[in-house]
Amino acid sequence: MNKRIPPAQKSIIAAAAALLLTAACTPAPKEQKIADPGTEVSGTVELWHFFTEREAAAIDTVVKEFQDSHPKIKVTVKSGQDDAKMTQAIGAGNGPDIGLSYSTDIVGKFCSSGAWVDLAPYIKRDNVDLGQLNATTRQYTEFDGKRCAMPFLADAYGMFYNKDLFAKAGIAGPPKTLDELTEDAKKLTVKNPDGSLKTVGFLPLFDFYENAPAHLGPAVGAKWLTDDGKSAVGTDPAWKTLLTWQKNLVDWYGFENLRKFRAGLGDEFSADNAFQKGQVAINIDAEYRLAFVKDQAPNLKYGVAPIPAGDPARYGGGYVTGNIVGISKNAKNPEAAWELIKYLTTNDATIVKLANSLKNLPTTTKATSDPGLQVEPEFKTFMDIFASPNSSTTPPSASGPAYQETFATFATNWQSGKVKDLDAGLADADKQINSVMTLGG
Repeated sequence: MNKRIPPAQKSIIAAAAALLLTAACTPAPKEQKIADPGTEVSGTVELWHFFTEREAAAIDTVVKEFQDSHPKIKVTVKSGQDDAKMTQAIGAGNGPDIGLSYSTDIVGKFCSSGAWVDLAPYIKRDNVDLGQLNATTRQYTEFDGKRCAMPFLADAYGMFYNKDLFAKAGIAGPPKTLDELTEDAKKLTVKNPDGSLKTVGFLPLFDFYENAPAHLGPAVGAKWLTDDGKSAVGTDPAWKTLLTWQKNLVDWYGFENLRKFRAGLGDEFSADNAFQKGQVAINIDAEYRLAFVKDQAPNLKYGVAPIPAGDPARYGGGYVTGNIVGISKNAKNPEAAWELIKYLTTNDATIVKLANSLKNLPTTTKATSDPGLQVEPEFKTFMDIFASPNSSTTPPSASGPAYQETFATFATNWQSGKVKDLDAGLADADKQINSVMTLGG
């Protein structure tokens, strides 16, 4: 099974907890020193990443090319390493020279705790032009003035829809508003003779596949944090709009009906993915799904579009995130680590090759317009989402993803009917998030 581990599918509280321990229980990192310009770099460097199987093979290919062009540097690669493993290893004084993380949400904790070193001295010494990077990726790779990461490709979230099921239901094209999504979801839903769900138009549960609040928040322009870094979920009316819309659709299906239906669905990153099997007609996912569909469900007739918006004026945007890469504070060979990071994140030819292999979005201006970039119509849709002014990402925090994890717990309680008063519930969620962030910071 080829498995990717995005933020919505992997609990990263363990990673944040490990970093808290790192910050509290380990000595401060030693003074950072870098080599003089032009110094020849050599030795062994260890890279940990989370990719597996098909995607891991793509990483191996570009690492081999790096070694061919840097014969004095040997790279040891460990695949299938998630954030929790990496941060626990760093906290124990071990870990890799280079960590490749699937979660931009952890940047605040990595930077503030010192688990990953400041890359600014290397960037300045080697005259790396950060202006070549997409503005959003520059935002989610630094925190509080410290750049401890570089962007390793990017993800944009949109909507996949089954063309055959749409045609059968008499729906001409993808919905553009949340109201239209509700209407189409109902038309596309098919029940078994006993009343149980056979095919679901759209499965609205927040804990299904990529339906995280973070991924759907941009549809209504929801704000996570206030200007002074406090929780905004209780005061921004957009969250109430999103949650009310979602709960209305959950109630139409019946929470227990959805829960039972979901229990019978396959793993998100297996060939039994519910969208790929035709069990769910509309699904929120990122551009990397294109490669999975090609590999696992080549005969599926589908289309892609931006996520429907609460306000038609917001249509075209979506959630933007990506993978990040940095140098561990325990790195035995930071100079070689930086050489590899620079190769992976600023070499346009390498970025294009990785984007074509992984079907992720390139993060440099030149790579985006490179004629060698394979831009099928579906991929172009995600590139447009990535570039849309209506797109946004989750803001970095010193507590990492804790504020999102806390809100996700509230959202799952809400959809199940445990929260009776939404206004009071959101106000309480505000307090819980602020408490967690204070402890995490």
